[in-house]
Amino acid sequence: MDEHDFLAEQFEAHRGHLQAVAYRMLGSLSDAEDAVQESWLRLNRSDVSGVENLAGWLTAVVAHVCLDLLRSRKARRDEPVGWNVPEPSTSGRQTDPEREAVLADSVGRALLVVLERLSPAERIAFVLHDMFAVPFDELAPIVGRSSVTTKKLASRARQRVKGVATVAGADLAWHRRVVEAFLAASRGRDINGLLAVLDPGVVRRANAAALPPGVPTEIRGVEAVVEETLLLAQRARFAEPALVNGAMGIVVAPHGRLVLALTLTFRDGKIAEYEVIADPARLQELDLAVLDS
Repeated sequence: MDEHDFLAEQFEAHRGHLQAVAYRMLGSLSDAEDAVQESWLRLNRSDVSGVENLAGWLTAVVAHVCLDLLRSRKARRDEPVGWNVPEPSTSGRQTDPEREAVLADSVGRALLVVLERLSPAERIAFVLHDMFAVPFDELAPIVGRSSVTTKKLASRARQRVKGVATVAGADLAWHRRVVEAFLAASRGRDINGLLAVLDPGVVRRANAAALPPGVPTEIRGVEAVVEETLLLAQRARFAEPALVNGAMGIVVAPHGRLVLALTLTFRDGKIAEYEVIADPARLQELDLAVLDS
Protein backbone atom coordinates (compact mmCIF):
# COMPACT_ATOMS: atom_id res chain seq x y z
CA MET A 1 0.00 0.00 0.00
CA ASP A 2 1.51 3.34 -1.04
CA GLU A 3 1.35 6.50 1.10
CA HIS A 4 -1.68 7.95 -0.73
CA ASP A 5 -3.70 4.75 -0.28
CA PHE A 6 -2.69 4.59 3.37
CA LEU A 7 -3.84 8.19 3.96
CA ALA A 8 -7.10 7.51 2.11
CA GLU A 9 -7.76 4.50 4.32
CA GLN A 10 -7.03 6.49 7.46
CA PHE A 11 -9.20 9.36 6.31
CA GLU A 12 -12.17 7.08 5.57
CA ALA A 13 -11.87 5.67 9.08
CA HIS A 14 -12.44 9.20 10.44
CA ARG A 15 -14.98 10.44 7.87
CA GLY A 16 -18.07 9.72 9.99
CA HIS A 17 -16.63 11.64 12.95
CA LEU A 18 -15.64 14.56 10.74
CA GLN A 19 -19.11 14.76 9.16
CA ALA A 20 -20.72 14.72 12.61
CA VAL A 21 -18.50 17.58 13.76
CA ALA A 22 -19.01 19.61 10.58
CA TYR A 23 -22.79 19.18 10.55
CA ARG A 24 -23.14 20.48 14.09
CA MET A 25 -20.93 23.42 13.24
CA LEU A 26 -22.70 24.29 9.99
CA GLY A 27 -26.25 22.90 10.27
CA SER A 28 -26.17 21.97 6.58
CA LEU A 29 -25.45 18.49 5.29
CA SER A 30 -24.12 19.65 1.93
CA ASP A 31 -21.84 22.23 3.54
CA ALA A 32 -20.65 19.64 6.05
CA GLU A 33 -19.79 17.24 3.25
CA ASP A 34 -17.92 20.01 1.43
CA ALA A 35 -15.97 20.84 4.59
CA VAL A 36 -14.99 17.19 5.01
CA GLN A 37 -13.92 16.99 1.37
CA GLU A 38 -11.79 20.13 1.82
CA SER A 39 -10.12 18.49 4.83
CA TRP A 40 -9.20 15.55 2.56
CA LEU A 41 -7.67 17.90 0.01
CA ARG A 42 -5.66 19.64 2.72
CA LEU A 43 -4.51 16.29 4.06
CA ASN A 44 -3.22 15.41 0.60
CA ARG A 45 -1.28 18.68 0.42
CA SER A 46 0.25 18.34 3.88
CA ASP A 47 3.13 16.44 5.40
CA VAL A 48 1.57 14.59 8.33
CA SER A 49 4.43 12.19 8.95
CA GLY A 50 5.02 13.81 12.32
CA VAL A 51 1.34 13.94 13.33
CA GLU A 52 0.68 11.56 16.22
CA ASN A 53 -3.08 12.16 16.45
CA LEU A 54 -4.49 12.23 12.93
CA ALA A 55 -8.10 12.38 14.17
CA GLY A 56 -7.30 15.51 16.18
CA TRP A 57 -5.42 17.05 13.25
CA LEU A 58 -8.33 16.42 10.88
CA THR A 59 -10.85 17.73 13.40
CA ALA A 60 -8.86 20.97 13.66
CA VAL A 61 -8.71 21.27 9.86
CA VAL A 62 -12.48 20.74 9.52
CA ALA A 63 -13.07 23.27 12.29
CA HIS A 64 -10.96 25.88 10.48
CA VAL A 65 -12.91 25.28 7.26
CA CYS A 66 -16.23 25.52 9.12
CA LEU A 67 -15.18 28.71 10.88
CA ASP A 68 -14.42 30.35 7.54
CA LEU A 69 -17.80 29.21 6.16
CA LEU A 70 -19.66 30.49 9.22
CA ARG A 71 -17.97 33.89 8.99
CA SER A 72 -18.79 34.11 5.30
CA ARG A 73 -22.39 33.12 6.01
CA LYS A 74 -22.78 35.77 8.73
CA ALA A 75 -21.49 38.45 6.37
CA ARG A 76 -24.03 37.77 3.62
CA ARG A 77 -27.02 36.01 5.20
CA ASP A 78 -30.52 36.96 4.10
CA GLU A 79 -33.28 36.10 6.56
CA PRO A 80 -35.97 33.65 5.39
CA VAL A 81 -39.52 34.84 4.97
CA GLY A 82 -42.42 32.47 5.50
CA TRP A 83 -42.43 28.76 4.92
CA ASN A 84 -40.48 28.34 1.68
CA VAL A 85 -36.93 28.26 2.98
CA PRO A 86 -34.14 26.59 0.98
CA GLU A 87 -31.44 24.49 2.59
CA PRO A 88 -28.81 26.88 4.00
CA SER A 89 -26.04 25.62 1.77
CA THR A 90 -23.22 27.80 0.54
CA SER A 91 -22.18 25.28 -2.10
CA GLY A 92 -25.42 25.24 -4.08
CA ARG A 93 -25.28 21.43 -4.13
CA GLN A 94 -28.44 19.62 -3.08
CA THR A 95 -28.56 16.63 -0.73
CA ASP A 96 -31.20 14.00 -0.03
CA PRO A 97 -33.98 15.87 1.86
CA GLU A 98 -34.97 12.77 3.84
CA ARG A 99 -31.39 12.13 4.92
CA GLU A 100 -31.13 15.78 5.95
CA ALA A 101 -34.36 15.52 7.95
CA VAL A 102 -33.22 12.38 9.76
CA LEU A 103 -29.90 14.02 10.62
CA ALA A 104 -31.60 17.16 11.92
CA ASP A 105 -33.87 15.00 14.08
CA SER A 106 -30.91 13.11 15.51
CA VAL A 107 -29.06 16.29 16.49
CA GLY A 108 -32.16 18.22 17.59
CA ARG A 109 -33.83 20.97 15.63
CA ALA A 110 -34.03 23.32 18.61
CA LEU A 111 -30.30 22.89 19.19
CA LEU A 112 -29.51 23.65 15.55
CA VAL A 113 -31.69 26.76 15.72
CA VAL A 114 -29.92 28.04 18.83
CA LEU A 115 -26.47 27.20 17.47
CA GLU A 116 -27.31 29.30 14.41
CA ARG A 117 -27.68 32.33 16.70
CA LEU A 118 -24.20 32.03 18.17
CA SER A 119 -21.21 33.88 16.80
CA PRO A 120 -18.95 31.69 14.63
CA ALA A 121 -16.29 31.47 17.36
CA GLU A 122 -18.88 30.65 20.04
CA ARG A 123 -20.38 27.92 17.91
CA ILE A 124 -17.02 26.32 17.16
CA ALA A 125 -15.98 26.49 20.82
CA PHE A 126 -19.26 25.02 22.10
CA VAL A 127 -19.50 22.24 19.53
CA LEU A 128 -15.90 21.10 19.87
CA HIS A 129 -15.70 21.32 23.66
CA ASP A 130 -19.20 20.45 24.89
CA MET A 131 -20.15 17.96 22.21
CA PHE A 132 -16.79 16.41 21.25
CA ALA A 133 -14.68 17.01 24.38
CA VAL A 134 -11.86 18.86 22.61
CA PRO A 135 -9.64 20.48 25.30
CA PHE A 136 -9.48 24.27 25.40
CA ASP A 137 -5.73 24.35 24.76
CA GLU A 138 -6.37 22.57 21.43
CA LEU A 139 -9.42 24.72 20.71
CA ALA A 140 -7.75 28.07 21.26
CA PRO A 141 -5.56 28.08 18.11
CA ILE A 142 -8.59 27.17 15.97
CA VAL A 143 -10.61 30.23 17.02
CA GLY A 144 -7.51 32.43 17.36
CA ARG A 145 -8.01 33.20 21.06
CA SER A 146 -6.28 32.38 24.31
CA SER A 147 -7.38 29.30 26.25
CA VAL A 148 -9.01 31.53 28.87
CA THR A 149 -10.96 33.50 26.26
CA THR A 150 -11.95 30.32 24.44
CA LYS A 151 -13.31 28.91 27.70
CA LYS A 152 -15.39 32.08 28.10
CA LEU A 153 -16.70 31.71 24.53
CA ALA A 154 -17.87 28.16 25.27
CA SER A 155 -19.40 29.22 28.58
CA ARG A 156 -21.32 32.08 26.98
CA ALA A 157 -22.56 29.75 24.24
CA ARG A 158 -23.60 27.15 26.82
CA GLN A 159 -25.67 29.71 28.70
CA ARG A 160 -27.47 30.72 25.51
CA VAL A 161 -28.11 27.11 24.51
CA LYS A 162 -29.58 26.18 27.91
CA GLY A 163 -31.43 29.46 28.52
CA VAL A 164 -33.37 30.31 31.66
CA ALA A 165 -36.94 29.14 32.25
CA THR A 166 -39.33 31.78 33.60
CA VAL A 167 -41.92 29.24 34.77
CA ALA A 168 -41.74 26.73 37.62
CA GLY A 169 -40.11 23.40 36.84
CA ALA A 170 -43.27 21.41 37.54
CA ASP A 171 -45.32 23.65 35.26
CA LEU A 172 -42.68 23.43 32.53
CA ALA A 173 -42.70 19.64 32.77
CA TRP A 174 -46.43 19.29 32.25
CA HIS A 175 -46.48 21.98 29.59
CA ARG A 176 -43.88 19.93 27.77
CA ARG A 177 -45.97 16.78 28.02
CA VAL A 178 -48.94 18.64 26.53
CA VAL A 179 -46.83 20.04 23.68
CA GLU A 180 -45.27 16.66 22.88
CA ALA A 181 -48.75 15.11 22.81
CA PHE A 182 -49.95 17.94 20.54
CA LEU A 183 -47.08 17.41 18.10
CA ALA A 184 -47.51 13.63 18.11
CA ALA A 185 -51.22 14.00 17.38
CA SER A 186 -50.49 16.53 14.64
CA ARG A 187 -47.97 14.25 12.94
CA GLY A 188 -50.33 11.30 13.20
CA ARG A 189 -53.41 13.30 12.12
CA ASP A 190 -55.00 12.03 15.32
CA ILE A 191 -58.22 14.01 15.86
CA ASN A 192 -58.92 12.54 19.29
CA GLY A 193 -55.37 13.22 20.35
CA LEU A 194 -55.71 16.88 19.33
CA LEU A 195 -59.04 17.23 21.11
CA ALA A 196 -57.41 15.89 24.26
CA VAL A 197 -54.81 18.67 24.44
CA LEU A 198 -56.68 21.67 23.00
CA ASP A 199 -59.04 23.81 25.07
CA PRO A 200 -62.57 23.92 23.59
CA GLY A 201 -62.21 27.68 23.10
CA VAL A 202 -58.63 27.55 21.82
CA VAL A 203 -57.46 30.56 19.78
CA ARG A 204 -54.80 30.42 17.07
CA ARG A 205 -53.21 33.69 15.94
CA ALA A 206 -50.58 34.14 13.25
CA ASN A 207 -49.07 36.73 10.98
CA ALA A 208 -49.83 36.34 7.29
CA ALA A 209 -46.33 35.08 6.39
CA ALA A 210 -46.94 31.98 8.51
CA LEU A 211 -50.07 30.94 6.62
CA PRO A 212 -51.10 29.82 3.14
CA PRO A 213 -52.83 32.55 1.08
CA GLY A 214 -56.38 33.29 2.14
CA VAL A 215 -56.17 31.69 5.60
CA PRO A 216 -57.36 34.09 8.35
CA THR A 217 -54.78 35.33 10.82
CA GLU A 218 -57.01 34.36 13.74
CA ILE A 219 -59.28 31.37 14.23
CA ARG A 220 -61.25 30.37 17.31
CA GLY A 221 -62.68 27.14 18.60
CA VAL A 222 -61.30 23.64 18.80
CA GLU A 223 -63.02 22.39 15.63
CA ALA A 224 -61.49 25.10 13.44
CA VAL A 225 -58.05 24.69 15.00
CA VAL A 226 -58.11 20.89 14.62
CA GLU A 227 -59.18 21.19 10.99
CA GLU A 228 -56.34 23.59 10.20
CA THR A 229 -53.82 21.49 12.14
CA LEU A 230 -54.71 18.46 10.05
CA LEU A 231 -54.34 20.45 6.83
CA LEU A 232 -50.89 21.70 7.87
CA ALA A 233 -49.80 18.46 9.53
CA GLN A 234 -46.63 18.22 7.42
CA ARG A 235 -45.18 21.14 9.36
CA ALA A 236 -45.22 19.08 12.55
CA ARG A 237 -42.58 16.83 10.98
CA PHE A 238 -40.12 19.69 11.43
CA ALA A 239 -41.36 20.89 14.83
CA GLU A 240 -39.81 20.44 18.25
CA PRO A 241 -40.50 21.76 21.76
CA ALA A 242 -38.18 24.54 22.92
CA LEU A 243 -37.93 27.34 25.42
CA VAL A 244 -39.36 30.46 23.80
CA ASN A 245 -38.89 33.59 25.90
CA GLY A 246 -38.34 31.35 28.90
CA ALA A 247 -41.62 29.42 28.54
CA MET A 248 -42.72 26.30 26.72
CA GLY A 249 -42.99 26.87 22.98
CA ILE A 250 -42.36 25.21 19.65
CA VAL A 251 -39.83 25.81 16.89
CA VAL A 252 -40.39 24.66 13.31
CA ALA A 253 -37.08 24.25 11.52
CA PRO A 254 -36.72 22.40 8.21
CA HIS A 255 -32.99 21.69 7.67
CA GLY A 256 -32.48 22.93 11.22
CA ARG A 257 -33.22 26.49 10.16
CA LEU A 258 -35.93 28.41 11.99
CA VAL A 259 -38.96 29.38 9.93
CA LEU A 260 -41.72 29.42 12.54
CA ALA A 261 -41.98 29.74 16.31
CA LEU A 262 -45.08 29.16 18.42
CA THR A 263 -45.74 30.82 21.75
CA LEU A 264 -48.37 29.07 23.87
CA THR A 265 -50.77 29.77 26.71
CA PHE A 266 -52.05 26.89 28.84
CA ARG A 267 -55.23 26.56 30.87
CA ASP A 268 -56.44 23.57 32.91
CA GLY A 269 -53.90 21.23 31.38
CA LYS A 270 -54.62 22.17 27.76
CA ILE A 271 -53.43 24.62 25.13
CA ALA A 272 -55.74 27.63 25.34
CA GLU A 273 -54.01 30.01 22.90
CA TYR A 274 -51.05 29.99 20.59
CA GLU A 275 -49.43 32.38 18.18
CA VAL A 276 -47.50 31.33 15.08
CA ILE A 277 -44.63 33.72 14.33
CA ALA A 278 -42.94 33.83 10.94
CA ASP A 279 -41.85 37.46 10.62
CA PRO A 280 -38.01 37.42 10.53
CA ALA A 281 -37.68 40.50 12.73
CA ARG A 282 -39.92 39.02 15.41
CA LEU A 283 -38.20 35.63 15.19
CA GLN A 284 -34.86 37.31 15.73
CA GLU A 285 -36.15 39.03 18.87
CA LEU A 286 -37.25 35.77 20.49
CA ASP A 287 -35.10 34.31 23.25
CA LEU A 288 -34.76 30.65 22.21
CA ALA A 289 -33.14 27.85 24.15
CA VAL A 290 -33.00 24.06 24.29
CA LEU A 291 -35.03 22.08 26.80
CA ASP A 292 -33.19 19.64 29.06
CA SER A 293 -33.41 16.09 27.82
